Amino acid sequence: MTIAELSSESLTDAQWEIAHAIAQILVKDNTDVNELGKAVAYLRASVNQPNATSRFFQYLKTLVSNGRQIGHSGKTTDYYRSIEKACSDYLKGVSDADTMLQILGWVSRLMRYYRDAGVPIGEIATPKALPVESARQAEIAKVARSQDFQVEQVIEAKVTKINGNKVTYEILGTIKLTEKEPKKAQSLSEGQIVKVEIVDIKEDGSIKKLKLVG
Repeated sequence: MTIAELSSESLTDAQWEIAHAIAQILVKDNTDVNELGKAVAYLRASVNQPNATSRFFQYLKTLVSNGRQIGHSGKTTDYYRSIEKACSDYLKGVSDADTMLQILGWVSRLMRYYRDAGVPIGEIATPKALPVESARQAEIAKVARSQDFQVEQVIEAKVTKINGNKVTYEILGTIKLTEKEPKKAQSLSEGQIVKVEIVDIKEDGSIKKLKLVG
């Protein structure tokens, strides 16, 4: 498996950075990928439960606390400690459990890639911890994934704000984008339902640019 093949997976750039960062840290710490697998299995089993992400972080803390009792070797506690720290540093900003599970699944693959391919981990700069993703950002990302937006697709939008020639559109009650409509802004009114066309889409599948049609 090459890095190009890995990159073809539909992670956002930020999520991809997180996966690489955690994988690099765990490989540097000589963490057993099978121990990470146990954590991933726990998250997969509880992904649909309330507060799944909080439960996951608590589970990692429990593993660290009880590592000596449940571990198979003296290094097990160190493995759990590395996993808990890396996840706390890089996944605290991910509020959606499904997204977290997808990232961790790729962490496991990347760990094997780095280890088996003999990539010089020490020469790779580990990305800094990424900004916390807000609940709203997570909600927007989830909507984008579920809708499979396409360029030139025409959809309904609600006009929520007009400021000069700038119009803010709301889509599906969640996504808001502000676009310049120099020729049409003055003919619109706030609260009006209009048709808009998707002009451009971001790498994560969310809408980057819209334009009013009709």
